[in-house]
Amino acid sequence: MLPRFVKFAHALSGPDEGDNLREDALLRVLQDETPAWVHLDGTDPGAGDWIAQHLDYLDAQVIEALLDVDTRPRVSILGSGMLVILRSVNMNEGEKPEDMISIRMWIDAHRIITISRKNSHVIADMDATLRDGAAIESVEEFLVWLVEAITRFIAEFQKDLDLKAENLEERVIAETSNRLGRDVVDLRLQVIAARRFLVPQRAALEAISKAQLDFIDPITRREIEEEALKMTRVVEDMEELREQAAVLREEMSGHLSDRLNRNMFVLSILSAIFLPLGFLTGLFGVNVGGMPGVGAEHAFLWLCVAMGGLFAMQLVLLWRLRWIGGGG
Repeated sequence: MLPRFVKFAHALSGPDEGDNLREDALLRVLQDETPAWVHLDGTDPGAGDWIAQHLDYLDAQVIEALLDVDTRPRVSILGSGMLVILRSVNMNEGEKPEDMISIRMWIDAHRIITISRKNSHVIADMDATLRDGAAIESVEEFLVWLVEAITRFIAEFQKDLDLKAENLEERVIAETSNRLGRDVVDLRLQVIAARRFLVPQRAALEAISKAQLDFIDPITRREIEEEALKMTRVVEDMEELREQAAVLREEMSGHLSDRLNRNMFVLSILSAIFLPLGFLTGLFGVNVGGMPGVGAEHAFLWLCVAMGGLFAMQLVLLWRLRWIGGGG
């Protein structure tokens, strides 16, 4: 029976090919020259002791890097093998895709050891593919399949962000809600978080394609180079998305500024109209002797007519000054 932290274990060739190996068969293939793959749960404290006990051919630095909590994409050549750390889109329910899952891997000519601290759809798909009898019979084929799957999911995530940015552009033109500003900020944060891993991941793929190891044959090298080019395009698109999000933010700020300016302009017009009218009503409202028209029967009517005339004159003046009436 396999330890609880061994999630998947497969021989890539031989009589056990395609099966999920038992522990005795797994330990056997990890020690001999049969191509094999094992995936471990990095959060289990027993994983480190198991690796140190049964995979004693691994360098202490490799074991430390495989179990490290915080990682960034990188590649290190150690002897006849290679330590590879890549990031894959987080597709777990309730989690953010930009919080990418770290996939740590030791690969040499006969074995692949992968570790992650979260469930990875890429790793689960690889397990299903091997159980279905897919023709992945060597470590180089495994490496190419894994890199292609990781890059494909990242490219799909980037396309989703593109669609989100296009939708936000249309909404910025059509509406000015507070929620829209939050959506633009969320897009920008997603791009920044993803780009933090994608730039070193591109460098890591380029390093794999240039690695001088026996199992990196010319075909594998070309395949990895192609994935590195795809990652370069994704990184460039992410750069464009980051600039696009900044432009959307500036556009929203411009719309908000225009709206505030319009509101202030309306308030200024109202103040200009009612200030003299308010002055007259205040002046004629004082309770002192000598006020004109106190004893006249039609004094209030004439005051209203005079204020109406003043109001009309103000409207004409503002129209001539092109403050109102659509004259700009």
